[in-house]
Amino acid sequence: MTKTSRISPPTFLQRMLLRSALCIGVGGGILLPVNLPAATETMPVSEVKPGMQGVGITVFEGNTRSEFAVHILGVLTNVMGPRRDLIVARLEGGPLSNTGVIQGMSGSPVYIDERLIGAVSYSLGSFSKEPIAGITPIKEMIETDSGNNQMARQNLRLPLDSTPTEISRRMREAFHTLEPFAHTPHTVSVSGIPNGDAQHLATMLRPISTPIVLNGFVPQVHDIWSSMLNHAGFTTAIGNISATSSTQTNGPSSLQPGDPVGVMLMRGDLTMAGTGTVTFVEDQRVYAFGHPFYNLGSSQFPMTTAKVTTLLPSLAISSRIAEIGDVLGTIDQDRSTGIYGSIGNEPVMIPVSVTLETPANDARTVFQFEIIDNELFTPLLTYTGVLNTLFSWTQEVGAGTYEITTVTQLDNQPSAFFQNMYTGSTAAISAALSTATPLTALLSNNVESVTVERIDVTVTAYETPRISTLRRAWIDTNVVQSGETVELHIVTQSDDGDDQLHTLDLDIPAHVTGTVDLLIADATTLQQDDIQTGRRIGDVATISQLVDRLNTRRKNNHLYVQLLSPQPGAVIEGSTSESLPPSILAVFEADAGSGTLTKLSNSQISEWEVPTDRVVSGSRRLTVTINSE
Repeated sequence: MTKTSRISPPTFLQRMLLRSALCIGVGGGILLPVNLPAATETMPVSEVKPGMQGVGITVFEGNTRSEFAVHILGVLTNVMGPRRDLIVARLEGGPLSNTGVIQGMSGSPVYIDERLIGAVSYSLGSFSKEPIAGITPIKEMIETDSGNNQMARQNLRLPLDSTPTEISRRMREAFHTLEPFAHTPHTVSVSGIPNGDAQHLATMLRPISTPIVLNGFVPQVHDIWSSMLNHAGFTTAIGNISATSSTQTNGPSSLQPGDPVGVMLMRGDLTMAGTGTVTFVEDQRVYAFGHPFYNLGSSQFPMTTAKVTTLLPSLAISSRIAEIGDVLGTIDQDRSTGIYGSIGNEPVMIPVSVTLETPANDARTVFQFEIIDNELFTPLLTYTGVLNTLFSWTQEVGAGTYEITTVTQLDNQPSAFFQNMYTGSTAAISAALSTATPLTALLSNNVESVTVERIDVTVTAYETPRISTLRRAWIDTNVVQSGETVELHIVTQSDDGDDQLHTLDLDIPAHVTGTVDLLIADATTLQQDDIQTGRRIGDVATISQLVDRLNTRRKNNHLYVQLLSPQPGAVIEGSTSESLPPSILAVFEADAGSGTLTKLSNSQISEWEVPTDRVVSGSRRLTVTINSE
């Protein structure tokens, strides 16, 4: 008897792999009589009908692409705005019956009759009983790659004199979840779904959260990122990132539809990257996610390979944890319908070094990492990188005071230099935030674009709080001569009770006469006084002016002495003009072309600094009569 066996027909994925192999064979000189498609065929959303059966491709484990079944339920038209549609489907197969739609499978391609219809990109959110997904039509993904008519998210903007509380609040606001759907679901057109159910779906569907892999971060900093990202379409996880550069790729086969793909934010001693799935690859152009990463518009993210290490099933929402691999190219578009990039050259990242010094044990440690060049993420990544280093250091040596210096090297501009000292229970957070404010001011300025070449941070850590208070201030006489040099005596008292005497020579300008004030105060007091009097830093006219303001910001371990005259002044176009005669001030007020003008009730004639070795607080005001020579 002759035994026969039944051979199952190849799956769709097997046919795709066979075609890829045949293409490689032809490219290698092997002639095979096989008709191969010139390009991936697509299906317009107008041809997608309820009841159609499709197949999706994604990776559930390792690098093995697997199929899952797709049952089309209907189409929501204009759901995210005019001409913005979403295909609704039920997914089936593999682990999906237990996991539901999985975070990280955003971008998984879906085919009907071997024609690409789009990317799995939306889900019903947490605690969904069924794997119901929204599919972004492939035509919208391809059209959006041009970058036209797409609104990017507003970036973080921080005033130069922001407080740590204000910075934290604005950071969370910057990561507020975008509302992707129409606020009036009754305007959504429906195909194949009862109208009431469609309206319900329109309000429930949300972009599948993007897993963000963190490596090298202490729990406190991981929690900070979680608090910001978990409400903004991301989910944080601890994972492995190799993140090496790869100057050689395997050509078009280096990424295939259904493969996991990484979006690098940070690499080195600290690493961070988001993961999703490739939808479509054409001529080295990669389409992925089917929804925005952060909706930044034009961008420059390193694009990497990835490998799925595990699935984390959850009754709330399941996640796919991935290992980030080599850099293959650049993600240069982050749009509402997906992210897009090219295999080949990788973007330039900004090198950051953080040097920690502890005088108590003569130790010095250097941490190095690279971050993406972006006006939102560059300050935030620098901030959390420095904070992570300080938290790690605090756990080891119990530091209570940080003296921090940040040097930001710019292309074709002077370097921005900022130094300050922080002490107390929030010293580490304040010190790390001091790096974010100057960077945000530079990258978000309204004058011209700047290029950051590198960032160097040096921190001197002291094991105990270093605090002092201004106790007394005096000069030996209340009447001085214009043009004279007088001695100002200042006494500060440290937290251990020791007094320290500081003597400062004040050169009184020759043109100053009459009754004036000497204000001796700490940096915070003067910052508040500037706000009240109208001297708060406003817009600048040039980058060099902005850099100069950053380089001359007041320091917490300095006392400042101001010679103040009752003669009025003004702030014009961000520049302060002191001691203006009434006639000149009237001209400025009348001249509409002079720009923004803020009148000042008094004028600052001179300012001197008194450096100390501690964070100092307090203020004193002396009234002095200056006679003419």
